[in-house]
Amino acid sequence: MKVSGVVVSHGHAADLERSLPALGPQVDELLVIANVAGSAGRLPAGTRLLENPEPLPFAANANLGIAATTGEYVLLANPDALPEPDAVATLVEFADANPWCGVAGPQMRYPDGTWQPARRRFPTVADTLVRRTPLRVLFPPFETQRRHYYLDERPERPVPTETMLGAFMLLRRTMLDELGGFDPGFRMYCEDIDLCYRASRLGWERWHVPAALVHHEYAAEIDKRFWTVRNLWHLQGMVRFVRKHPERLLAVV
Repeated sequence: MKVSGVVVSHGHAADLERSLPALGPQVDELLVIANVAGSAGRLPAGTRLLENPEPLPFAANANLGIAATTGEYVLLANPDALPEPDAVATLVEFADANPWCGVAGPQMRYPDGTWQPARRRFPTVADTLVRRTPLRVLFPPFETQRRHYYLDERPERPVPTETMLGAFMLLRRTMLDELGGFDPGFRMYCEDIDLCYRASRLGWERWHVPAALVHHEYAAEIDKRFWTVRNLWHLQGMVRFVRKHPERLLAVV
């Protein structure tokens, strides 16, 4: 089996009604993990459903999906990610031609068609403090952290990246097996950054493939308000990331 699609839903049944019909025909098996009751709704024929008796962190759910599927690649997608018809095939074609490509991600656009900064660099402590505290009012990230978001680059051909928005990622199973999957100690946020960072240290490449196009709602809830439980989860994720990789405390760029 070539590609296993895994989608984790936490109350996103309405999003699944739009995204699964677009994703299903592009993968060889499709698994939906319902993290809370009512998260699945009506699923397309042939879609497997795994219902959690108790909610789990996203990373733990991703590992469940990886373990419950058999494809050479695992396509991990958010419920609100809507791929163009050839998006998965384009990512797979590139990964097949580049055996050290462990992670491949598409070009992402908002529902209105505008460009979405999905390609990212590994975070630094200083930049994270700006993005996740009131400092971002004085230093707007998309204006002052152009390098972090690769904002001055709009490549038309595949280019390496450090990490990427985790809403739609093609993951090579060989790499996942070597890494042991995602770190389930991340409750929510930063588990994708940690995966890409650990992959980089083992020589696995991460690539942005702009010919693959995915439309993504991107709620960006932690960017809208400062003092929410999600901001706390993000802070906890960043603390875990730098505790695991203390050398990032010295990273300036």
